[in-house]
Amino acid sequence: MSFVDLYDNSEHRKNLAHFAAIATLAAVDGEINPEEITLLNRFAQKLDITDLEYKEVMRKPTIYPIDPPTSSERRLERLYDLFKIIFVDHMIDDDERVLIKKYAIGLGYSNDAANKIITRSINIFGGQIDFEDYVYLVKH
Repeated sequence: MSFVDLYDNSEHRKNLAHFAAIATLAAVDGEINPEEITLLNRFAQKLDITDLEYKEVMRKPTIYPIDPPTSSERRLERLYDLFKIIFVDHMIDDDERVLIKKYAIGLGYSNDAANKIITRSINIFGGQIDFEDYVYLVKH
C-alpha cells in the first residue's frame, strides 16, 4: 500500500498528489531554493498537507500519481500553481517545460491543448504578452 492510499478522502488525495507534482517541479533544477520553499509551504497550507505528508513528499515527490480534477477551471488552477512555482526564479528551463507538459497531459489535456496552454502561460508569466491579450486580461 502506498503512502497516498492511507487516506480515504479523495479530495485530500488529489491535493497531496498536486502538492507532490509541485514539489517535483520545484526540485527539477537540482535544488529547492528558499523562494521555492516559501511557495511550497504556502501550497502545503492551502492544500491542507500535514507535516508528516510534507516530509514524505519532500523525500520522494515522484511516488504520487497525478489525479486530474474533473472541472476545467480546477485543471487550470493546478497549472497556474505550477507556473507560479516555476517562475519564482523568473524563467523556465527545458526540464521544467518537459515536466509541466507531462503534468498538463496527465491532467487530461491533449498534446496540442497542452502546448497551447503552456506557450500562452509562459508568455503571460514571462511578461511577453501582446497588446490584445493585455487588453483582454485588463478588461476581464
